[in-house]
Amino acid sequence: MSRLLSLVPLALQLATPTLVWAHRHGHDDQTPLVDVHDFAAKSESGGATTWLQKYGQQIDQPFTGPLSFSHLPYSRCLEDENAEFDIAVLGMPFDTAVTYRPGARFGPYAIRSGSRRQRETRGYTLSWQNNPYELGSKIMDCGDVPVSPFDNALAVDQMEVAYSTLLARPVASKESTALSTVSQKFAKDGKQHPRIVSLGGDHTIVLPILRSLNKVYGPVSVIHFDAHLDTWPAYPGTSTDQSRVTHGTFFYLAREEGLMTNTSIHAGIRCKLAGMTDLENDASVGFQLISTDDIDDYGVAAVIKRIRDRVGDSPVYLSLDIDVIDPGLAPATGTPEAGGWTTREVKRIIRGLAGLNFVGADIVEVSPAYDNAEITGIAAADIVHDFLSMLLSSAPPAPHSKWSQAKGEL
Repeated sequence: MSRLLSLVPLALQLATPTLVWAHRHGHDDQTPLVDVHDFAAKSESGGATTWLQKYGQQIDQPFTGPLSFSHLPYSRCLEDENAEFDIAVLGMPFDTAVTYRPGARFGPYAIRSGSRRQRETRGYTLSWQNNPYELGSKIMDCGDVPVSPFDNALAVDQMEVAYSTLLARPVASKESTALSTVSQKFAKDGKQHPRIVSLGGDHTIVLPILRSLNKVYGPVSVIHFDAHLDTWPAYPGTSTDQSRVTHGTFFYLAREEGLMTNTSIHAGIRCKLAGMTDLENDASVGFQLISTDDIDDYGVAAVIKRIRDRVGDSPVYLSLDIDVIDPGLAPATGTPEAGGWTTREVKRIIRGLAGLNFVGADIVEVSPAYDNAEITGIAAADIVHDFLSMLLSSAPPAPHSKWSQAKGEL
């Protein structure tokens, strides 16, 4: 039959499209995918069918389009002073203060790439029971800070100026939300300020971020997910003021500058130490400590409670080093430590922190050169999605009631 159809003149096929398709598919009620009469009419009139007429909008698929986080609207917000948002996603591709493997300058790219299957229209999750893009706040990808890869002092200043610039923008949404209430409650000027989710970059980026936040909120409490303390005074060989600024010393410097309260806390610590002196120094910087093993001894709920009790009602900044996750699940990082938490455990703890007075968050130390099949970038992007829901939620999500009922039947 197909051989016979190939002999049918083109004019006859155009004149009887339904008949031709019916013979091809063996069903009289089949409708052509394309209206051939319409094509013929447009051809006779000399006009060509456009993509918009035939297929509609040029929708980006997960593997196509410009690279922005979760296909969000993208703007170079540092130069576009008319760009307004409630939450900005901002890349800080800085990695020249690391002590081991470099490469986190490509972290913002890797996290955005890992988010390609995420989008505003499919943002609802069972765990959060919400879609952060439908909670009344405008979320925008503001691109990357063009940091210098040659001069660390210059780069740190560039990141501080960039963060302060966006922090000073008027918010896009004028209605009162969980997001705006925190800002008005703690900001020195009593005004609403946007939140910024930063994509690192190595962990040094937190020093200029805390300097910027201090101008608006004063000292803040820090929830620090990491395998390492990052509170060391200096590394051997330090000979200049600038050489003190590294991804393992920035909290010590922040404490010297009065940028943090005495109510900060680590979560997931498991690095090797010089001894008790490291812990004594850490406590003097203002941190309490939850080790990786504590989750086995006390459980997720106890970890969440301890974090919440520690920071209390203070303004809170959350910083998450991807190496808090076990390198078997997130290998793409500069200083991997065996025996970390699972991605699911970290995500569960983050959900339990919703409702705290968050003024910002970051995820750092993603170095995609050491990744395999983008598993670290995908995990980091998913955690950023959690950050968005966390920032916009007034309380942790309730357990699923249906599963709670079924639990007693098992």
